[in-house]
Parts: sequence; structure tokens; C-alpha cells
Amino acid sequence: MQARGDAAEERALAFLVDQGLSLVERNVASRLGEIDLVMRDDAAFVFVEVRSRAGNAFGGAAASVGVAKRRRLQREAQRWMNQRFGDRWPPCRFDVCAFDGARLEWIRGAF
Repeated sequence: MQARGDAAEERALAFLVDQGLSLVERNVASRLGEIDLVMRDDAAFVFVEVRSRAGNAFGGAAASVGVAKRRRLQREAQRWMNQRFGDRWPPCRFDVCAFDGARLEWIRGAF
């Protein structure tokens, strides 16, 4: 399970770099939550959640990013931004890279 998640994260990273984003940090975590990838898209910081499912049963990978997970991601992103920028944050957004089998869906500004 972890190996599949790591492979999906690697594929997402390669895809996002191909799209012109640059890696800032990986697997940012604290007691508040975890962010798989922190990327830079021009001036904006992008917090990326990577999800992988064998198929799209039960709504697929994108649907598995529920309200509680979004809250944890947002809290961890706030901590990360505060630590680096204080109260003057640059633009940021939350993206999801969802793999259903081999198919990748990149959801920019997912929440």
C-alpha cells in the first residue's frame, strides 16, 4: 500500500514538473496534518495531495479527499506558511493529483 502511494507521489511530481511547477518540499508533516508535495507555480505556492486507487469504485481517488482531510491539509499549510512568511503570505492554492488505476486527474484549486 505504501509502495503504491510512493509510486503515485513520484508520478505526480514528474507530471507537475513537466507542467512547469517546481518542487519546494516533500512530505511536510506535523501533528496538524501532512502535505505530500509543496510546489511552486510562478509566484504561487501549491499544496498538493496525491491520492491513488486501483479503480474508480466508491467515487475514485479524488472523492477520497474528504472534508476532514481538507481541514488537516489547510491547517498544516497555514502552519507552513506562517513559519516561512509570518502574516504576509504569497498566493497559494490546493491541488489534488488523483490516480484511478493508470489515469491521472490533476485538479487545480481543488479546495
